[in-house]
Amino acid sequence: MSLRRKDVIMNDDLDSTTKQEALKYHSRGGNPGKISILPTKPLSTQYDLSLAYSPGVAAPCLEIAKNPEVVYDYTAKSNFVAVISNGTAVLGLGNIGPLAAKPVMEGKAVLFKRFADVDAVDIEVDTENIEDFINAVRYLGPSWGGINLEDIRSPDCFIIEKRLNELMDIPVFHDDQHGTAVVVAAGIENALDIVGKKLEDVKIIMNGAGAAGIACLEILKSMGAKNIVLCDKQGVIYKGRNEDMNEWKGKYAIDTSERSLLDTIKGADVFIGLSAKDVLNEEMLKSMSKDPIIFALANPDPEVRPEFAKSVRPDAIIATGRSDYNNQVNNVMGFPYIFRGALDVHATTINDEMKIAAADAIAKLAREPVSDEISAVYGGRKMSYGREYIIPTPFDPRLISIVSPAVAKAAVYSGVARRAIQDWSKYENQLKSRLASALNTLNLLSSQY
Repeated sequence: MSLRRKDVIMNDDLDSTTKQEALKYHSRGGNPGKISILPTKPLSTQYDLSLAYSPGVAAPCLEIAKNPEVVYDYTAKSNFVAVISNGTAVLGLGNIGPLAAKPVMEGKAVLFKRFADVDAVDIEVDTENIEDFINAVRYLGPSWGGINLEDIRSPDCFIIEKRLNELMDIPVFHDDQHGTAVVVAAGIENALDIVGKKLEDVKIIMNGAGAAGIACLEILKSMGAKNIVLCDKQGVIYKGRNEDMNEWKGKYAIDTSERSLLDTIKGADVFIGLSAKDVLNEEMLKSMSKDPIIFALANPDPEVRPEFAKSVRPDAIIATGRSDYNNQVNNVMGFPYIFRGALDVHATTINDEMKIAAADAIAKLAREPVSDEISAVYGGRKMSYGREYIIPTPFDPRLISIVSPAVAKAAVYSGVARRAIQDWSKYENQLKSRLASALNTLNLLSSQY
């Protein structure tokens, strides 16, 4: 097993104080790391033991053997997700390998619990061979109700996700692709509403043809976008281009004489960047249409600094992936609640209908009044629907009771749910209680430090 990788990106964003605090955070207490497993049933007497294990455990085993669907009734499968990676494309760090990626995967598991009360376990797979990775995951599949693929390089991630979805009867969801796409779509939906434009009428530049960029393009097309130009570091992806192409780029190549980002951005209504810092210059910004929508999502340095973009285009709506600017595009508004809804109806997959339902629900929530409680988390900043607030904040507690039911309903209506929810109002209240229970557990943990 190789513990050192030649293509690691050195991350210089951490100052020495933050680095030491982060290391202390991960190592303190009697249990290093960020996750543990706790029992959900009492185990304090000999009788409890006889029910939890031998001989009592035989009863659910036999029921499941007779009817595999009841595994959801007698095991943790209905609330259990695996966060799986080989560490080949860890955000900001590159190909650091599975072992070094473990803190990230544990962190993802914590986010599942904190925001949607989903129990998650991290699985690090020590191979860069696509077939070996697929087989490792597919044969472990019966253990979980869903699989969140994470930080797998492109184009491997496209192949892996597609194959696993074909082979397995549980949702397989690459969050770097679809979690990003769902939140981007929600933000674009609201930004267009604010400037009075329609998705089917606007010209969109998608700069970045990796996993997230392709997924953003696909969901926007599914929602009605008709004019999207895909670009990468070589420029416009046009029909007949041979340099640095693959089948996923080729699928969205267009007939055009435009060759560079500078060429194609003229008159564009929307720019979505999942690429590299400082891609947008003054000339490009000035050439965009009235009320341009700019999603500069490269991290940690966006394609254009919001301050500079605003100085050139005061009429722009700007979003980034950073928490220190308004309109942060953050996947945590998507994946926990998408999985929550999918798990609760025992969905066999997460399809386009479920992703679009999640995007619409996130968008609609941003149009609702924001409580003082939520504002207090962000230093008392007053938030209301408009150019500086097109996406809800990650700490909005309403997300679970709005997004998850929308996803669950879409699963039912599109025919991929194996369980029906009879009372949706009751379900929404149960979700609120779930979140409160998860927060109580985490608050108790915080008090110990």
